[in-house]
Amino acid sequence: MPELPEIDALAAFLRTHLIGDAAAAVQLAELSLLGTVDPPLEALLGLEFTGVSRRGKALVLEADGLFLVCRFARAGWLAWHESVPAGPVRMGRGPLGMRLELASGAGFDLREAGTKKNASVALVRDPAEVPALARLGPDALAISPEDFAAALSSSRGRIKTVLEDQSVLAGIGNAYSDEILHTAGVSPFAPAHGVDAAALHTVMRTVLTQAQEALAGLPPDRVKAAKKRGLRVHGRTGQPCPVCGTAVAEVSFADRSLQYCPGCQTGGRKLSDRRMDRLLK
Repeated sequence: MPELPEIDALAAFLRTHLIGDAAAAVQLAELSLLGTVDPPLEALLGLEFTGVSRRGKALVLEADGLFLVCRFARAGWLAWHESVPAGPVRMGRGPLGMRLELASGAGFDLREAGTKKNASVALVRDPAEVPALARLGPDALAISPEDFAAALSSSRGRIKTVLEDQSVLAGIGNAYSDEILHTAGVSPFAPAHGVDAAALHTVMRTVLTQAQEALAGLPPDRVKAAKKRGLRVHGRTGQPCPVCGTAVAEVSFADRSLQYCPGCQTGGRKLSDRRMDRLLK
């Protein structure tokens, strides 16, 4: 799932390639992608793009007072074309969800791999009209140490769950929560209210900022691979931890998994591979 660092890299790329250009054509290939009907997507046509920003894990494109909000879910991403492929878009064929062509002839596809289609686009007059954006908490790179501490102390959930809760903290998902907790030496199952909030806030900012710097300047087709190269535990089950050499372990759930280092985070013990907040005895 694209998270804060990847969306920031994508937004930076689009600011130099999209702003000042105008929408010439927009075609849907997946009807379920479209989350709004008023205004219709066709209202974009002829409008000049004037801004690109990130809200949590969403990409927001501004065009003369309208906002195209792109949410990528787990398997979505944007493919940039210096010259948009010729020919009509066919509905329900492969990963293509939407194609937007610019007056210059460049443009982009919003794609989503797999059979589950959870990515979405919404054309709105205010980004707050998108319910997921209206519910966002403070951005992970903007929240103050005091507000972060208050959020953790008032929670009775696991720290990993709290870091990923977009209504508490916007921008962090499964991968970077794993990375933040590994760097901090904190178990993903630790109660949020018992974590050293000041130390974790510093680590969170460091991990996200370093990831931003590593992805800065990359085109969209290179961002995902660069992210993967920079991860130390997430997606690296069975590989040695780069800090202590312990094999990275995994907890699997119904539709996803988390990774952690027993040596760095749980005193050498492996976490139960079930949805419960306890260690294997």
